Amino acid sequence: MLTQAPAALNLRRLSPVDFLERSASIFRERVAVVDGAQRRTYPELLDRVYRLTRVLKSLGVEEGDRVAFLAKNESPLLEAHYAVPLAGAVLCALNIRLVANEIEYIVGHCGAGVVFYDAEFAPLLAGVSPQVKRVRIGGELAPGDLGDYEALLGAASNAPLENPVGDEDTTISINYTSGTTGLPKGVMYTHRGAYLNALAEVFHANLRPESAYLWTLPMFHCNGWCYPWAVTAAGATHVCLPKVDPAKIFELIENEGVTHMCGAPTVLIAIANYSGVRPFKKPLQVITAGAPPSPTTIGQIESLGATITHVYGLTETYGPVTACVWQSQWNGLTPQERARLKARQGVGLITLGARDVRVVRTAEDGSLTDVPRDAATQGEIVMRGNNVMKGYYRDPEATARAFAGGYFHSGDVAVWHPDGYIEIQDRAKDVIISGGENISTVQVEMAILEHPDVLECAVVAKPDPKWGEVPKAFVVLKEGRELSAEDLIAHCRTRLPGFKVPKAIEFTDLPKTSTGKIQKFVLREREWSGQEKRVN
Repeated sequence: MLTQAPAALNLRRLSPVDFLERSASIFRERVAVVDGAQRRTYPELLDRVYRLTRVLKSLGVEEGDRVAFLAKNESPLLEAHYAVPLAGAVLCALNIRLVANEIEYIVGHCGAGVVFYDAEFAPLLAGVSPQVKRVRIGGELAPGDLGDYEALLGAASNAPLENPVGDEDTTISINYTSGTTGLPKGVMYTHRGAYLNALAEVFHANLRPESAYLWTLPMFHCNGWCYPWAVTAAGATHVCLPKVDPAKIFELIENEGVTHMCGAPTVLIAIANYSGVRPFKKPLQVITAGAPPSPTTIGQIESLGATITHVYGLTETYGPVTACVWQSQWNGLTPQERARLKARQGVGLITLGARDVRVVRTAEDGSLTDVPRDAATQGEIVMRGNNVMKGYYRDPEATARAFAGGYFHSGDVAVWHPDGYIEIQDRAKDVIISGGENISTVQVEMAILEHPDVLECAVVAKPDPKWGEVPKAFVVLKEGRELSAEDLIAHCRTRLPGFKVPKAIEFTDLPKTSTGKIQKFVLREREWSGQEKRVN
């Protein structure tokens, strides 16, 4: 007679913390972390994580407490991705490019009882309550600091600890949105979601034990798209990079045998246009997201010997939720055709179901209807499943709105291709409606970026007395290049219908987020300043 096995035998909760113990037991001599002059094996990394966990407990951190880190892409923040949840707590990695009042709000909202901070960012803690305990990373101790990071680790026990998480739906981290449409919201990730997303990254990026991953993507951004856990799961090497610098990127790629890196298109543009640009000595896998990469950028990077994988996601989806999965029948296409295919956002990751990512229209009753897969009809991207957040921390109303109809609503406008791949046309708030015609700012930007003198650009709506609003382009030229607005408009006329051609061009620097995304809202507010409404 068959009997059901006890749950403890056939059901283990999923937690990415376990990846480290596994890799430390298997890859005992492999370098886990390269951080400046420091090189640590996987057992040495696990040793430091155990020590940091003991430090957290000595500071009074208990199950469910929030622990904030204000740190660069260096060992402490990587170690925090394991030690904080190993202590049963919740990691809040803070954006180092925020201003003091934003840090004050986030630390207060998440209720962090401890903040570990790099000495360089001490001014950002000016408004944080003195009741919040502080540990300094580097530099001389300041009044109120409870100790130095390395000194505390050195004095702590490295005795092994068991992962205390019994429920895989327990919150592992809270990541705050940019707050461009209001106060930042705290996005809750779970142990299960982080585990599965990490495995999806391993699969789609083809991470292997012999891989070396360069940290060009901030670890504070969506927990580095879960790569702190993914790279460790593969037994690969973390190569730390405190600041994005093209010269340093090329140096590390060559000296450390880097095989993988992530970054927004702006990072790729900086690499491709670096004065010391040179072909990569070995194949490099580049995962890009944050904005649709232009075929021009894709072509530039791949001409250096890289292979680009385009992914798409949001803070609310642990970073990537789709990937433009490459198909072998596309290999014979022209470079330009391949680049245009790669610029699409693609299909759901392997950890998602076939119906978990859709392009829909929402009816008045709240029901969702798929748009035709005709590459023309626009709808909103919605998603559900293992890659979707648990919810917004301390904000059930916003959570309910975001989950209306049983899917998370991205706010991104896209079309659905006959082959099942999605392609973003714009953010809903970025679509320009000129004389009743919809204009995709992304389409206009792609046309502008085809000009050989253009480095970057952003297109937003500007008010117009006749058409209501018309497209205006903000353009950055490549170093040493000259181009008139008239010539660039003439270039666009060869590629776009007349109503989509920018009516104004401004050559200027572009405002960006800490992860390199262009802040269109800043440009939009500048254009609409003094207007009673933001639409005409």
